[in-house]
Amino acid sequence: MENGVFIGGGGDAYGEKQYLALKYANRHGLVAGATGTGKTVTLQILAEGFSNAGVPVFLSDVKGDLSGLARPGAETGKLHGAFMERNGKIGFDDFAYQGFPAVFWDLFGAQGHPVRTTVAEMGPLLLARLLELSEAQEGILNIAFRLSDEQGLPLLDLKDLQALLVWVGENAKELSLRYGNISTASVGAIQRRLLVLENQGGTKLFGEPALDLADLMRVDAEGRGQVNILAADALMASPRLYATFLLWLLSELFEELPEVGDPDKPKLVFFFDEAHLLFDDAPRALVDKVEQVARLIRSKGVGVYFITQNPDDIPEDILGQLGNRVQHALRAFTARDKKALRMAAETYRPNPAFDTEEAIREVGTGEAVTSMLQKKGVPGIVQRTLIRPPSSQLGPITATERAAVMAGSALAGKYDETLDRKSAYEILMARAEAAAKAAEEAERKAEEGSQETEDASEMIREYNRARRYDPTPRATPPRKPATKRSSTRYSAPNSIGEALGQAVLKELSGTTGKRIVRGILGSLFKAR
Repeated sequence: MENGVFIGGGGDAYGEKQYLALKYANRHGLVAGATGTGKTVTLQILAEGFSNAGVPVFLSDVKGDLSGLARPGAETGKLHGAFMERNGKIGFDDFAYQGFPAVFWDLFGAQGHPVRTTVAEMGPLLLARLLELSEAQEGILNIAFRLSDEQGLPLLDLKDLQALLVWVGENAKELSLRYGNISTASVGAIQRRLLVLENQGGTKLFGEPALDLADLMRVDAEGRGQVNILAADALMASPRLYATFLLWLLSELFEELPEVGDPDKPKLVFFFDEAHLLFDDAPRALVDKVEQVARLIRSKGVGVYFITQNPDDIPEDILGQLGNRVQHALRAFTARDKKALRMAAETYRPNPAFDTEEAIREVGTGEAVTSMLQKKGVPGIVQRTLIRPPSSQLGPITATERAAVMAGSALAGKYDETLDRKSAYEILMARAEAAAKAAEEAERKAEEGSQETEDASEMIREYNRARRYDPTPRATPPRKPATKRSSTRYSAPNSIGEALGQAVLKELSGTTGKRIVRGILGSLFKAR
């Protein structure tokens, strides 16, 4: 079939060849099945097919096996014989071993190019999900993001957010009048969650240079789509971080890509492995957002494929939008498993040649029950299908081979060095330092003024003593010493005025003065 990705099929016990039509590939899909039934190989051959059709793909490599996409398969060994035998059964005549234009990515920067986004791009909803915040804590996080926008405080990395939360806590009383109650205890709880994220390596996710989505959507000189492989084996130790990152990436694609309607082939295909992690304990608001994105992103030319063990892991509203399906074997050992198996079978268009529920239970490794969208987007009749062999290496490549692929990448060096430009943390620190210097200067002047005030006070006391005890009659012409007292008499008012001014300055250096300085500090923070 032209303009389609060959999935498999053929053989006496199997139906016609199965193709995933590129025209309907942006209508999403599902690859499901129990552990060890062949989901990873199916994901691999789908990525190969899309790449050969000039469609870039993004996938997560949870077990490390998918790195083999960068290398051609071997023409020797036991697997080669089995592959050739299967190709004969399914009529895959133009099979050839080949590697694909793979680019490795890694949130931790160890097994691929670093992947970063900014705190601002992540947004409060996804960040609250990542930090597992309560409703009240999420409200405070929303206030922090609002203040960041209003006051020109860019949130790029975690220390920016931490610094802004400190300021919010210090000014909670004033901010509560405008934004509602801000509990310092809730601010502290958010800070503790950020610390946990920091200890898990989450700081590497936030910062610059941020990922440019255009770097995921390249084609090579031969017109093959770039295969973006996210190293997720270490990332799976922080499943919430894994799910939040992939959901962020999906939402960024939705927000930034233009509308293209129904293209002849997708602009990008996004594979979400271990998809159940996205929905485990997810709040309803987040599930609604995923449903909205899944429903609308197809008009941006992006296909989303969920890979999971059981279709029951996907919410029903989202499952109903997944038109292309590859269902590997499901095992039914419990009542819940049997119910899930029955429900999975009911979602397929029945085939009179076999019982779908029984087929899902019985298909072996490398086999599947499939249904692809056909003309006008109508689901095809369910078929038992032998999945075709992969053209690339089955299994992981070596660390040396991975390093060579990374060194030869067109993106080598672009994301390696972290940038730390002026943002919320630096701005708040600069304002705090300026306010501290102003307070120190006020205190220094107050101390200098206090000495002048004391000298003036002593002069006034001397003048009063002289007037009280001067025995000279008023009619007597003033003597020279009296002239000195007279001089003191006329200079005293100026000294008193200066003393009052210095007294105010001295008060500024006291407790009341420090309160005023804190108020000035707050107004400085509010300035753009």
